[in-house]
Amino acid sequence: MPDIIHLLPDFLANQIAAGEVVQRPASVVKELLENAIDAKATSIQLIVREAGKQLVQVVDNGVGMSETDARMCFERHATSKIRTTEDLFRIRTMGFRGEAMASIGAVAQVELKTKPQGAEAGTRLLIEGSTVALQEPAVTAEGTSIAVKNLFYNVPARRNFLKSNAVEMRHVLDEFQRVALAYPEVAFSLHHNDLEVFNLPATKLSQRIVGIFGSTYKNQMAYCEEDTGFLVVKGYVGKPEHAKKTRGEQFFFVNNRFVKSGYLNHAVMTAFEGLLAKENHPFYVLFIEIDPEKIDINVHPTKTEIKFEDEKTVYAIVHAAVKKALGAYNIAPSLDFEQDVNFAPLQPIRLQGGFNSEFESAPGSERKHGSSQNTGFPGFTPPATTRRATSKGWAELYEPLREAKRQEPLTSAAASGMELLDEAFAAPHTAAAASNKAIQIHQKYLLVQVKSGMMIIDQQAAQERILYEKYIASLHKKTGASQALLFPQTVQLAPADALLLQELAAEFRDMGFQFENFGGNTILLNGIPADVQAANEKELLEELIEQYKNNASALKLEKRENLARAMAKRLASRFASRLSDLEMNSLVDKLFACQVPNYTPGGQKTLVTMELGQLHDLFLKG
Repeated sequence: MPDIIHLLPDFLANQIAAGEVVQRPASVVKELLENAIDAKATSIQLIVREAGKQLVQVVDNGVGMSETDARMCFERHATSKIRTTEDLFRIRTMGFRGEAMASIGAVAQVELKTKPQGAEAGTRLLIEGSTVALQEPAVTAEGTSIAVKNLFYNVPARRNFLKSNAVEMRHVLDEFQRVALAYPEVAFSLHHNDLEVFNLPATKLSQRIVGIFGSTYKNQMAYCEEDTGFLVVKGYVGKPEHAKKTRGEQFFFVNNRFVKSGYLNHAVMTAFEGLLAKENHPFYVLFIEIDPEKIDINVHPTKTEIKFEDEKTVYAIVHAAVKKALGAYNIAPSLDFEQDVNFAPLQPIRLQGGFNSEFESAPGSERKHGSSQNTGFPGFTPPATTRRATSKGWAELYEPLREAKRQEPLTSAAASGMELLDEAFAAPHTAAAASNKAIQIHQKYLLVQVKSGMMIIDQQAAQERILYEKYIASLHKKTGASQALLFPQTVQLAPADALLLQELAAEFRDMGFQFENFGGNTILLNGIPADVQAANEKELLEELIEQYKNNASALKLEKRENLARAMAKRLASRFASRLSDLEMNSLVDKLFACQVPNYTPGGQKTLVTMELGQLHDLFLKG
């Protein structure tokens, strides 16, 4: 049998490696920025065209490279970061694998200009598909400039899988922000299509956060620091009252390297327990400094995953540090030890059915009936009734029950109970009886009588289904009505969210939103959908963007489908209030006019039915 195993050519091996290292333009941005940091640059410029598809260029003032190093950096597994196996467990640099430049050179056209500090001339190198097309001396500034052009020009299938410019630019922004946050002492700038997006001078961490996310963060941050000897935790956490529906501004850095860790995020979230509203997410930028020998970052080529030698200790220290920071700024709830809980004032008892029972004061009290004198009960107004009138009220309250008991034969108790149930849920036969069609329970559920028994409707889930079908129709027909705001509102978004809104601008307008660019990452909101209550418009927009991103990460949905689901879910989450008879009946009618009334778009049940036989079984009448 002939030999069939052979070594792959270098250019083919590099293209295979590029599949993991270079997934999109943002991957190139990450690798080039990290190389500039490792080169000890104090000023880094990122230039992007067409979201990185046409050009990604990084210019730094670092140490530069010699002619030989410039050629070697495009070879596989060629690096200046490590030399021995022991170095692999003492990594302090951002890169160390020696794969990035070779992978980039395999799938793009690369121009490299570099000059070591103090040298008379530099080097210019052109790479196309792992092949050196040109190498020559060049006049250039000290440092390195790398321009990556026409990414995936020789891998058409990969280029076709790239997303829209708005989506790819969001990923580029994410990578830029992470590196800029990790190194506030380095000046950064970002230009996209010749427009300046960021210009961040060298500064301290708090000013860098404000420079990236906006001036509104000035008073939203609480400083966090804890040094245990085992590790150091420092950074900033957002105050709970400024928590958002979006979870984008959450960053963990281990030895200045951005990492993703659900485990560490849980440590922070538990420290905020009891301080955040439902589905709100705090802002945090936290740095962990730990002995490199206690961690392993060689888990994935992107180096965003990390393993700790003692992760439980790390969890406990991070949790305690955040808890301490919240307490130091008087954010965590405290107990009032001066209050005598044995003599806490009791609220007056109020009975349903239009009759309020309010107890009179004890004999000897100085309170007078009909006065508004303080009684020790907040919001309590003394009754104007006498004890005789109060007794009369109780008698009137129980009189219908006594009358029913006198008229009811002892042998027909079960039948009478069913008659009362039928009466409460009877379908309306006249206009006067229409109010009995549905009954609301705890402002969450509706009970409706049906021929076979009864139906329980989740009013929030029902509203979500109704709104979804309404908005998906508006998006397809482009007929969404809008109501103008009396006072237009400015809404400052995170850069990634601003790009997402720009990408979905047409769909938002089809639903009824009206807005315009107000400079930077700020928009001017002029109108909202006509059927949405004009209140907390900024919060609604943030919630909608967050829900859209959550849907996108969990499901592969078309833009309009995703947006309709997000809008319906967010508006329905506010739908928990007492409904009038007319509103309850209208909700039931609208639900059964839907194409799929039984389930929400996410698959949750909107209603359940209970047969009459099941009710009998509950009362052991089988």
